[in-house]
Parts: sequence; C-alpha cells; structure tokens
Amino acid sequence: MILFVGVAVLLLALDASLSSAEGFEEVKAYLGSPLAKLVVWALLSALLYHLVAGVRHLVMDTGHGETLEGGKLGSKIVLAVSAVLIVLAGVWIW
Repeated sequence: MILFVGVAVLLLALDASLSSAEGFEEVKAYLGSPLAKLVVWALLSALLYHLVAGVRHLVMDTGHGETLEGGKLGSKIVLAVSAVLIVLAGVWIW
C-alpha cells in the first residue's frame, strides 16, 4: 500500500515537473531536501527488491530453482542483487 501511494506521489511530481519551468523548479526544490531524498531512496529500494524478486519468479516459472535448495539459493541471490542495486541507487540519489 505504501509503495503504491509513493509511486503515485512520484508520478504527480513528474507531472508537475513536466508542466512548466516553474513546476520543475518547485519539484527540484522539494526533492533537494535530505528527507525527500530518503523517502525517494526508500521507495526506489522497495521497487528494486520487487523487480528482482519478480525476475526470480519468472525464472522459477521456466522450471529452474523449484526445489527447496534452489529456492533457498534463489532467495539469497535476490537479497544479494537487491542489496547491490539499493546501494547503487543510494549513491545515485545522494
């Protein structure tokens, strides 16, 4: 629920930033604060984890990693890849 609302708010900010030069400057000023950067990073982190876990499920739909051992390995890979992507997103945002 929080992710859904957060993405909606970010889409509204995108709409405002594309509407005019003043709107862009206003959104830029809001997103420049450390709290806003933290919120955007948290939302992006959730989206990245969701993306990586979704790819894992697509791989499992092809018949790979359906055993207990494969599931455990897949979950460890998801956590490792997500952690790397989340750190990279943090570097990109900050």
